Amino acid sequence: MTEPSPAAVDVVLPCLNEAAALPWVLARIPPGWRAVVVDNGSSDGSAGIAETHGATVVYESRRGFGAACHTGLEAATADVVCFCDCDASLDPGLLPALVREVEVGRAELVLGRRRPTGQGVWPAHARVGNLVLSRMVRQRTGLRLRDLGPMRAARREALLDLGLTDRRSGYPLEMVVRAADAGWRVREVDVPYLPRAGKSKVTGTWRGTWQAVEDIRAVLALPPMPNRRDVP
Repeated sequence: MTEPSPAAVDVVLPCLNEAAALPWVLARIPPGWRAVVVDNGSSDGSAGIAETHGATVVYESRRGFGAACHTGLEAATADVVCFCDCDASLDPGLLPALVREVEVGRAELVLGRRRPTGQGVWPAHARVGNLVLSRMVRQRTGLRLRDLGPMRAARREALLDLGLTDRRSGYPLEMVVRAADAGWRVREVDVPYLPRAGKSKVTGTWRGTWQAVEDIRAVLALPPMPNRRDVP
């Protein structure tokens, strides 16, 4: 089986104050692939560090994980686009395994299923919350997923055609829900989950956790779209 063409992949990296993690993350981007760092209002020099390490930097002033991800998707030019957190909890060097599933036609959306590498990497409350969310997604879509992690791969134009509207923490969930509505095949690939650098911007505070819950509720309340299979 041949590897996917390196020139065909852009990696979108939403970034908010990740100066400590960026050098490691960018060094792990597969050779020939392009890193698209979306600076979401960093105050620690993240954008400059990203440029120094060869990344393409775009800016999104609207604060929100979904806003940063979607701006990166729009800025991408490759046929296949990957998403990955910028906090060193996930290794971009493992993305070819996800892209391969898309390239050979086994799936239209591939998710990295996080597997913690040690105790404390993924707190119990976060794992339980993810499990509950996965069950809710199964009820809404029929997809039997075990994780809804941020590492993923799909074709750019197909993603844009999903018409995603969430611009906060519900964006990754909306991508899965709308993909299921469109009849996409969604697969998971196991990836190691590493200790992150710094505190989570979403679930690291009570305010962030509450906002995430509200965003998730709004996405799951979306009415299903007519099932259609409009991907290559």
